[in-house]
Amino acid sequence: MSTTSRPRAFRIPGADAPATAEGIAPTPAADTGIRIVEDPFEIVEAADGAPVPARRRRGAPWGTLLLSAAGGLVSLGIGLSLERMIADLFQAAPWLGGVALVLLALAALALLAIVLRELRGLWRERKIEHLRQAAAAAITGRDHSAAQGVVRDLSAFYADRMGLAAGRQRLEALADAILDVEDRIGLAERELLSPLDRQARNAIATAAKQVSGVTALSPRAIVDVAFVVYAAVRLLRRIAAIYGGRPGFLGFLRLARAALAHLTITGGMAVGESMVQQVLGLGIAARVSAKLGEGVLNGLMTARFGLAALAVCRPLPFVRETPPRLSDVASELLRPAVPEPT
Repeated sequence: MSTTSRPRAFRIPGADAPATAEGIAPTPAADTGIRIVEDPFEIVEAADGAPVPARRRRGAPWGTLLLSAAGGLVSLGIGLSLERMIADLFQAAPWLGGVALVLLALAALALLAIVLRELRGLWRERKIEHLRQAAAAAITGRDHSAAQGVVRDLSAFYADRMGLAAGRQRLEALADAILDVEDRIGLAERELLSPLDRQARNAIATAAKQVSGVTALSPRAIVDVAFVVYAAVRLLRRIAAIYGGRPGFLGFLRLARAALAHLTITGGMAVGESMVQQVLGLGIAARVSAKLGEGVLNGLMTARFGLAALAVCRPLPFVRETPPRLSDVASELLRPAVPEPT
């Protein structure tokens, strides 16, 4: 009867000592012991001689349990209140109870429609994220089959876009052609995403101009803040709709968090010649008018948020196409900024 044992890692003292002239490592003077590690996930650390950190055990999910219990209590309370209200209405007048039941059915139908819309929006967002990750993995691993699958899934994702029908047909004609991984994904990027990229850039430039103009003309700071937030929300929804996402409330919160995270990560990478030009343009605008400089600054921040939203909502990474930069929007932003002399 044979027994199986867990894999072990052995580190023999003196194994890393230099070899002698005969090619044999010298025997250590004193045996300090052999280190044995039972966990296979710690074999590499044991073989390298590095200390093995103790695994931290996850505690009980008290926060999740609290929210679940509180949500259950609130749901029970609302259900009991509705049941008592309908019962009281039936006792008062049967037709009132019937009206209450009809209204309750309409509310349940509306709630079901909202839940289905949220789930559909989340599914489309996850599909876009999966396409972007699969494309990056195919390029990194040089996987031709995976690249063909990404192009096929992307074409099916935009099957309802009539303006992209010609691009889908050209991709289908080259489905069996021998192409490099980057060339195949870059071809799909050019045929299907280039028109959408232009629409997204135009939407970002338009939102930045609107924020710049409203900020320069508004007399109150609270109006500036409110309009900047409103423009950012509308811009994020617009870019998501351009690339095929239809986020509901939960999907929008997920996209907003991802866009802000992307903006935070890439915030320190915007230093260069283009950033110097933008700061120079802001200084010129500020000399003309303080409100004008503030408007340009808010417009640039809206444009940066829009570019981060574009990177999050786009189904493919930029392979052959040039990613939009802040300077592209800044040039459009500063054109109408300086007022004509009277």
